[in-house]
Amino acid sequence: MSTLRGLGWDEAWASEFEAVAGGDGLVPARVVVAHRDAWQVVAEAGQLTAGVAGRLRSAALGVAEMPAVGDWVSIEPRATEGTATIVEVLPRRSALSRTAGDSGRRTGVDAQVLAANVDVVFVVAGLDHDLNVARLERYLAVAWSSGALPVVVLNKADIDARVDEHRLAVEAIAPGVAVLAISALERHGLDDVVARLGPGSTAVVIGSSGVGKSTLLNALLEETRQETAAVRADDSAGRHTTVTRELVALPGGALLIDTPGLRSLSVAGAEDGLADAFADIDELAAACRFADCRHLTEPGCAVRSAVDAGTLDAARVARFHKLEREIAMLARRADPIAAREERRRWASIGRTVAVQMRAKYGGERR
Repeated sequence: MSTLRGLGWDEAWASEFEAVAGGDGLVPARVVVAHRDAWQVVAEAGQLTAGVAGRLRSAALGVAEMPAVGDWVSIEPRATEGTATIVEVLPRRSALSRTAGDSGRRTGVDAQVLAANVDVVFVVAGLDHDLNVARLERYLAVAWSSGALPVVVLNKADIDARVDEHRLAVEAIAPGVAVLAISALERHGLDDVVARLGPGSTAVVIGSSGVGKSTLLNALLEETRQETAAVRADDSAGRHTTVTRELVALPGGALLIDTPGLRSLSVAGAEDGLADAFADIDELAAACRFADCRHLTEPGCAVRSAVDAGTLDAARVARFHKLEREIAMLARRADPIAAREERRRWASIGRTVAVQMRAKYGGERR
């Protein structure tokens, strides 16, 4: 299957297909574009417009189980030429996800898969006014939790007079992560990006609007595939020039998924990614006196000792605690039993406080 191999198909996927989705009339395909109710897939016969089978839609527990860009699926070609039905989504090797309500008012904590079966996550930040270490830590936690390898790309190095200083600052909060300073517009440093894009591998690009994701894609493609827009001079805020996620083939044989700019990125379900994103704190925690040390007031805390000694930034620890609390809150919200217990706990605390206040001030308080 030469067409499929160009999309990353291998013997392991072939075995998975036979075990999970093999059947009369079904063929494998990869999702290259995802819309609300329609998907573009590529099979050996070419590109098709696909819908999903009713049983797949009804069995899905949420949007995370619906087909996403990068998914391998089994399809049944329809009688109408150029169309198909997605019957099954093959188990994902990796999945970059966010909470489905991230882009607007949050209505729940259902996950939305931004990109499936990716090997590398390029976290792009701009070296104009976009560089924000707290945001990068959040992106890295989500990237690590995907199962793919994160790489930080600091774009617009051509307009930054403090490139080395900023790169070192990012390296300090991204242990174990390659940090590349490039200029996609000037095509400087692209070789470092291409070196991480082997034939058949899949990467995804994420970051805020205006950081140059589309410019990077155009530079890698050596053509203008995505429209780009200027950013505001005062704060470098950009417009969403990419409006949908799409899997595209690069000249060297790798595949890249471009994504719209993210206004926010929830860390729901990123517990494992948090440990990787804050590997320096996780490593210190192994030396704490208590295995369940929260690094707050416990005696023998190696993390607080490092802060006191000046070898660990107190602000980084504070950001770690903030993300840790957010992950726990989202986990409770996703779990009805945990959410009910949390409500009961706070109701009990409220009753206790009320009793104490009545005992201290009497029945009348102003």
